[in-house]
Amino acid sequence: MSARFGPQARAAVFGASGGIGGALAATLARDPGVAEVLCFSRSGRAPEGMTAAPLDILDEAAVAAAAEAAGPLDLAIVATGLLHDGDRLRPEKDMRALSAARLAESFAVNAIGPALVGKHVLPKMRRDRRAVFAALSARVGSIGDNAVGGWYGYRASKAALNMILKNFAIETARRQGAPIVLGLQPGTVDTSLSKPFQSAAPRLFTPEQSAAALLEVIAGATPDQSGRLLDWSGAVVPW
Repeated sequence: MSARFGPQARAAVFGASGGIGGALAATLARDPGVAEVLCFSRSGRAPEGMTAAPLDILDEAAVAAAAEAAGPLDLAIVATGLLHDGDRLRPEKDMRALSAARLAESFAVNAIGPALVGKHVLPKMRRDRRAVFAALSARVGSIGDNAVGGWYGYRASKAALNMILKNFAIETARRQGAPIVLGLQPGTVDTSLSKPFQSAAPRLFTPEQSAAALLEVIAGATPDQSGRLLDWSGAVVPW
């Protein structure tokens, strides 16, 4: 993966305590071309042998301070996400389950938080060599691919994230040395987020498998793909 970045690459993972985020951080840490991996998580937890700085991505002042402290980055990945939280928050099966509070929470975690990270991290990305800003999205956030409905909050908040990433790509492309901006669909991964829904998945990845695949997609991404949503195999997911 590091071959597509400059020497002594620096990376940051936001959401490093999650299954996919932790696997991404650990995989990057083993890459000999990556000199430093900065980990951020709300809980302050990180993969074994690594440390994380506590960060609530909805606290804009804290995000701005973290971006300033991180300095120039070759790679930044936002790996946060919310689909359910026990009995308190479940994906809506139909419109009768819609709730203003639950919708607001989905949008806050899945769209607003990543938007704030991008706002403060993108200006700090390396401009003298290839750099990538990526956020984990979801296939169910595709409007064109939605044939079954339901999951209002998760679908809509991930669709909003996709639009935010597209806007980031358009805006940053106006300046020389623009980073590549990507939405990433990691597949169905064996984590707590997907646990209640894994039986319906055609294929189930371990976090390590998904992380390795996503980092290969990042390594192969080109500037003309900036602003797109790519799945774990590198295929473009329709809007």
